[in-house]
Amino acid sequence: MSYKKDFSSVAYHRPQTHGFISPVLPHAREQPIFTTRAHVFQIDPSTKKNWVPASKQAVTVSYFYDSTRNSYRIISVDGSKVIINSTITPNMTFTKTSQKFGQWADSRANTVFGLGFSSEQQLAKFAEKFQEVKEAAKLARDKSQEKTEASSNHSQESGRETPSSTQPSSINGTDDEKACHAGPVEAHLKSENDRLKSAVAQGTTNAKKWETELQTLRDSNARLIDSLEESATNVEQWKKQLAACKEESDHLQIKIAELEAQCEEVENQKENNAKLSLRLEELKADIQEKDLELENLRKQAEIIPKLMEECELMTQKLQTAELKNQEMGKRMETLQADIGESELKQSMLKSELKKFMDVLDGKIDELHEFRQGLSKLGVDN
Repeated sequence: MSYKKDFSSVAYHRPQTHGFISPVLPHAREQPIFTTRAHVFQIDPSTKKNWVPASKQAVTVSYFYDSTRNSYRIISVDGSKVIINSTITPNMTFTKTSQKFGQWADSRANTVFGLGFSSEQQLAKFAEKFQEVKEAAKLARDKSQEKTEASSNHSQESGRETPSSTQPSSINGTDDEKACHAGPVEAHLKSENDRLKSAVAQGTTNAKKWETELQTLRDSNARLIDSLEESATNVEQWKKQLAACKEESDHLQIKIAELEAQCEEVENQKENNAKLSLRLEELKADIQEKDLELENLRKQAEIIPKLMEECELMTQKLQTAELKNQEMGKRMETLQADIGESELKQSMLKSELKKFMDVLDGKIDELHEFRQGLSKLGVDN
């Protein structure tokens, strides 16, 4: 199982150093401002061409900001090994060499770091943050230079004033010889002498103050040395605590994995229970429908005897109707025979009527001719 390192656990288990600052691990005053995961590589120092993996798997890479020093660092830890400790300067440049890989050169570490990301978005975010941190480091450097120039200008001005304050000593030496010749000059020299005395007193006071500060610095240096020695002993204890924390973290990760597996089983069981509940509701609905159908069938079963009686009556009526139908069929046959005979007689009557009409037409023609003859006879007479 892979071990996931977290900087918050490092800050929590860091031993007390009484003012000693670890040059590698992030101090309490350093706050993470951006964190991502990537595969870390370093350039091969012998060839300066090939990449050498610094981590076997993706590790946490973070930007840290030191508000006291106003500086930024990129730190990455793989287990108990520090694989990246790079302080960002304005001269650094982060270069994207591919869609998921980027690099930057660190002249202080005398190496080139490379990061391989799992997606283009992570690479783009890291590059943007690098540019932001670079600009912030540039602003911090400019402010520091302004402060340095201001302090140097102040020291130069104070240095210019010091020779002018020492000049009256020589003037005083020469003017003492002329004290008997110029009274106003002597008064001026006295005032200058008083001013020089006050300056010397002030210098003595400052010297004592500087000696006190120097002694304070020596005491602080001694305390820092003691703290350094104490921290050297605490580092071993810290390593043991870190190893114990790592082992405990591994056990916790295993337990978390087991709990996640149990949670997945519980979720699957809940899904199965939900499906079974739905199926149960469907079965209940089906049972209710079947009960309604059964009730309808029972009601229909009660009506069946009546229907059977009605069916028998209908059968009898049907038989009676069939008999009547047979009689009607016989009558129809008789009527059809009579119709055939009547049609035959009608056809014979029609033929005889036609003959009679022909004879009648002949008689009418003869009568018409007879009438015409009579009318001609009447005219002749």
